[in-house]
Amino acid sequence: MANIKIKKGIDLNLEGAIASAAMESATCKSYAVIPDDFTGIVPRLEVKEGDNVAAGGVLYHDKAFPEVKVVSPVAGRVTSIVRGERRKIEAIVIEADGSGKVKQHDIAGGDARSVLLESGLWCVMRQRPYDIVPNPSVAPRDIFVTAFDSAPLAPDFALLLKGKEKYLQKGIEVLASLTKGDVYLGCRPSWVPDVKGCIVNTFDGPHPAGNVGVQIANVKPVNKGETVWTLDAVSVARIGELFTSGIVPFDTVVAVVGESVKRPHYVRCTMGCTVASLLDGNIENADNARIVSGNLLTGSHVAADGFLRFPYRQLSVIAEVRNSADFLGWASLSPRRFSIYHSFTRWLLRGDKPAEVDAKINGGQRAIIMSGEYDRMLPMDILGEYLIKAIIAFDIDKMEQLGIYEVAPEDFALCEFADTSKLPLQQIVRDGLNKLYKEMN
Repeated sequence: MANIKIKKGIDLNLEGAIASAAMESATCKSYAVIPDDFTGIVPRLEVKEGDNVAAGGVLYHDKAFPEVKVVSPVAGRVTSIVRGERRKIEAIVIEADGSGKVKQHDIAGGDARSVLLESGLWCVMRQRPYDIVPNPSVAPRDIFVTAFDSAPLAPDFALLLKGKEKYLQKGIEVLASLTKGDVYLGCRPSWVPDVKGCIVNTFDGPHPAGNVGVQIANVKPVNKGETVWTLDAVSVARIGELFTSGIVPFDTVVAVVGESVKRPHYVRCTMGCTVASLLDGNIENADNARIVSGNLLTGSHVAADGFLRFPYRQLSVIAEVRNSADFLGWASLSPRRFSIYHSFTRWLLRGDKPAEVDAKINGGQRAIIMSGEYDRMLPMDILGEYLIKAIIAFDIDKMEQLGIYEVAPEDFALCEFADTSKLPLQQIVRDGLNKLYKEMN
């Protein structure tokens, strides 16, 4: 075991953290699968409105690789297939019927790859390069698993995996059978699960230490022509449970957090459930709330009548605008104003008390300021500002030289938060990876 110290980055201490490990349960009638959550898949439907499906029943497959399938988290009836511009599928809504009908998988007769593809759990993995659902025809050099989340207000993996240690071990064994290389597990020094058959590394340092891309960059970077797969330990335990029982577990534990939540807490529910069932009136000033499925850096903005999205373990709520009439605006000297730099007096007067934030970006887009901001937030051997410029210009040679194959949008989330240029860095990286994938394939 190696202990790797991460010095770059920052831990964002925000209001709305969970104070107790107590857990509640939530149920609802409607669930949804959002195709945009599974990057790299072009969906081709296998169901239509009015069809009945079992939990684990196939909803659609990938146009390029039909063996890659996305499944329903509940048994019920497909009530709506929501389409957007150019008939793009934006959501598949299923109304649960309470029948408990579940698809059983042949874990004895099938190989691990085919079982994962048929079960839909193939889609919880991502591959580098391109940060997409893995190509089933390419074997990975190695597989990397992160066993902690360092993002703001993120849930504790030790709690999420409590009682599932045997499934985590089984999942590691399944992953090891899919690669000729190694399975790497990245953990915090404070919690190292007792598992065998993998290389365990501990990471000590601020966010984004929990990002699997950062762990790869500090252990065994991805070079051109190489492919690695990534996933989190909760998904590994889900794979292990499938290969133990033959049934995909669609239950999940969600951290409902944020300063606009009256009572931050953990909720046990089913993947793809409604946001309303998780909040259930537990929100202050709902008309001025920004609801994010995921963490506040990388999550997806969802409506109050929307659905929980992948990776199905966090729902964050903050104010849309805290004070629209703030004296002096961005130049306010209020000690409550938050900054990662010492631009305001908060660091001096309020110390390490949790910060209050809202959804305002306090400015508009402008030219990139070459001040080393990205470098201070990106613990990878990458020149972030130069890579972003190369992506915008779509200079393939420069993108390759500057490490495009190593990164995913989430690696630039903290850079985006700190960026004085207010650029949508994650979207720039996502668009660049998509264009590069099309160019190379």
